[in-house]
Amino acid sequence: MKIRVLFAIYTLLSAIGLSVFAQNPIIHNQYTADPTARVFNGKVYLYPSHDIKTPEGKNLRKDWFCMADYHVFSSENLTDWTDHGVIVSQNKVKWVDSTSYSMWAPDCVERNGKYYFYFPANSNQVDANGRKGFGIGVAIADKPEGPYIPQDEPIKNVKGIDPNVFIDKDGQAYLYWSQGNIYGAKLKENMTELDSEPVIFQNLPAKGLKEGPFLFERNGNYYLTFPHVENKIERLEYAMGDNPLGPFKMAGVVMDEAPNGCWTNHHSFVNFKNQWYLFYHQNDWSPKFDKNRSVRIDSLFFNTDGTIQKVKPTLRGVGMTKATDKIQLDRYSLISDKGATIAYNDTLNYFDGWKTIFTEINSWAQYNSVDFGAENYKWMEIKYFAKNGGIVGLSLNQLQLKVVTKIKLPAGTGWRTVRVKVKGLKTGVQNIILSNAGNKAVEIDWVRFD
Repeated sequence: MKIRVLFAIYTLLSAIGLSVFAQNPIIHNQYTADPTARVFNGKVYLYPSHDIKTPEGKNLRKDWFCMADYHVFSSENLTDWTDHGVIVSQNKVKWVDSTSYSMWAPDCVERNGKYYFYFPANSNQVDANGRKGFGIGVAIADKPEGPYIPQDEPIKNVKGIDPNVFIDKDGQAYLYWSQGNIYGAKLKENMTELDSEPVIFQNLPAKGLKEGPFLFERNGNYYLTFPHVENKIERLEYAMGDNPLGPFKMAGVVMDEAPNGCWTNHHSFVNFKNQWYLFYHQNDWSPKFDKNRSVRIDSLFFNTDGTIQKVKPTLRGVGMTKATDKIQLDRYSLISDKGATIAYNDTLNYFDGWKTIFTEINSWAQYNSVDFGAENYKWMEIKYFAKNGGIVGLSLNQLQLKVVTKIKLPAGTGWRTVRVKVKGLKTGVQNIILSNAGNKAVEIDWVRFD
């Protein structure tokens, strides 16, 4: 009941443009998966799928993916995200089976001032073989956040999931999708019809599920990237070629299998302000059920030969955090080997986030890229739990734990929030380190400065 009430509140807030402050995972007001990130008008727009809990009485599998609609989010800094609400839902598209809850991984591109949103769903139409199956539809808008108007019919001659659209430098658009294999075809100028026969990409792994293609170009290289089950769960792999329709040659792994065992991964690449980023998902907000997933971001780098450096998932993610925002120390950049651990605040409500637990003296956690601006802050607010009291050390920029301030925390039987005076802070962007400066266990939810 508690989670259902929270979702109702989040839905209401989304309708009025809820802002969420993010580190990994970046969206805090709902489950999000299969992220496609695009840069439009100087902002990053995120088009994910929307996992939900399986509704009661719908004759649906309880152990499977359940998706009824799509939201769009935007950000100017990759940290503060605005939820613009629902843009397409299964009960408002003529060709979609509105009982199937199968609105899987989408994409969106801009052409000639119009925005084209591509989405897969189970069709309510029967084909020549008497089967319904997945189709790929298009919804069109004048703005990246919508409103979007779905076309009455799916794209002809396309059966599958996970649409991805790439527009080459010469203006030719291509559609990619998966259904056992990975397919590609040219799109007509209207962006809603194929302009060539689909091709099946060869020289990709023959064994194990592969899906979710995302194609991009950099320095004349075309990268066909996709999730693939090499062992038991998906990892992100890629192939390279010199043409949008191949041939492609396998080049390596972008991201290994998720350490938390999430069966799927799905991704996109985006270049924003001259830095490349990888958007992907894991099941942070749902550790016991990996069909409810959440979007993450990490920085991406290339080698001099154009190959991709493997990305290691981080909790810190990307972007600056304002000193006045709640700094979630548990989304650390670095952490000591002993005496510092991360745990959920509430295992009955995972959306309540995490806490950092210090059990040994001098155990520490470092959080990078806190923006103190030009202000000379002298106060810190901290939410903590210390049954027997404790002492927390605050350091800047170095792991030698040169403590600039020691903070004495009074004992208490529950979580407390106190405002304490601190010294030694600096202006500009700093890395902060909090450590256990005493010999008693301390738990920290967040800190912020004023």
